[in-house]
Amino acid sequence: MSGTISAWPGRLRALSPLVGALAFVALWWWACALKLVDPVLLPTPGAVLRALWDGFVGGAMVHDFLVTVQRTLLSFVIALAIAVPCGIVLGSSKRLYGYVEFLIDFFRSTPASALFPLFLVLFGVGEKTKVAVAAFGAGLTILFNVAYGVMNARKTRQAAARVMGAGRLRIMVDVTLLESLPQTFIGMRAGISFALIIVIVAEMFIGSVDGLGQRVLNAQMVFEMPTMYAAILAAGILGYGLNLVFLLIERRFVHWGGK
Repeated sequence: MSGTISAWPGRLRALSPLVGALAFVALWWWACALKLVDPVLLPTPGAVLRALWDGFVGGAMVHDFLVTVQRTLLSFVIALAIAVPCGIVLGSSKRLYGYVEFLIDFFRSTPASALFPLFLVLFGVGEKTKVAVAAFGAGLTILFNVAYGVMNARKTRQAAARVMGAGRLRIMVDVTLLESLPQTFIGMRAGISFALIIVIVAEMFIGSVDGLGQRVLNAQMVFEMPTMYAAILAAGILGYGLNLVFLLIERRFVHWGGK
């Protein structure tokens, strides 16, 4: 009995994210009920959920959802494959990182949408542009965090491994990289979210015929507001789900972070 009672706080903490979501839906419903916004522009939560249900059950939104997932994951994998090795190399040498720090911070601070014309010139109108610009933006975020994690690995553990006779490669693999994993996962979570944002914006403005971004734009142009909000909701659920997956992986494999 006592074990069941003691488990309640943990269960309540697990349900705590629902509080904000329910409060948001209640505020949305209240605004619709009082007609604070034109009902044509702001449909009720029920109407949006019905549009979301019809879109997935009928299959019209499933294709767009899967296309966006595919583009996001492809751009993230490309970014990960390039940024992690480069981040390790740059993080291992503060002098080398200093040479490229301005470039990393400059492009990391530049809105990705401002780079669309450049990538259009390089890759043309098509899938390559959407994936490339998303991979570029996500890659800079991952690279920065990987390099930062490597540079800030605890020197005491590195020194202890060195005293015990470990070579530079062994120290890098068994100490420095493990020490940098918490920061690396932060970069991965930020990178996958950034990739999704760029992909959806690219779907809106770079010659796309499918994807959640294109569905949002098309629905807005013909004033199908429930469909528009449903697509936005689907994109939000996708982003939250991807972040949650990486958070669970981090808790499973990097549970020792900060200890």
